[in-house]
Amino acid sequence: MNPCPCGFHGSGTKACTCPHQIVTCYQKRISGPMLDRIDTHIEVPRVDFEKLSDNRRREASDEIRAQAEQARQRQRERFAGLNNWVMTNADIRIAEVRQFCDLDDAGQTLIKAAMTQLQLSTRAYHRILKLACSIADLVGEEEIKFTHLAEVFQY
Repeated sequence: MNPCPCGFHGSGTKACTCPHQIVTCYQKRISGPMLDRIDTHIEVPRVDFEKLSDNRRREASDEIRAQAEQARQRQRERFAGLNNWVMTNADIRIAEVRQFCDLDDAGQTLIKAAMTQLQLSTRAYHRILKLACSIADLVGEEEIKFTHLAEVFQY
């Protein structure tokens, strides 16, 4: 969604014309409990012309698709012995999160600090672990590492 009715709140290129009260009201249109059920929230800034017109090689769509397919295959293999409805990290329940989303000491310290500082819900805790597991799958790692967890918190 846009950050405000005019679309420029927080933009570095153009000043927002919306009063603070309107911005707050606009952003509260989606309730907290509803937002808590959305796995990732990513703020996407406007892209400068220079970046749009840059001809440097980026990851091709077929390379990204191959990474995603390999991650999905890892998940299918991981969950092969479970119920038929569990196919991806997003599908697993709390018991499976505990079984498949182990953290090392550094990861435990990071998530504990984040949970305390950000006052995250139980649902958020499990969602963070599942997303960190997906990031590990995308880069071909068997275990969730500190860097995967840190990436989740960036989002």
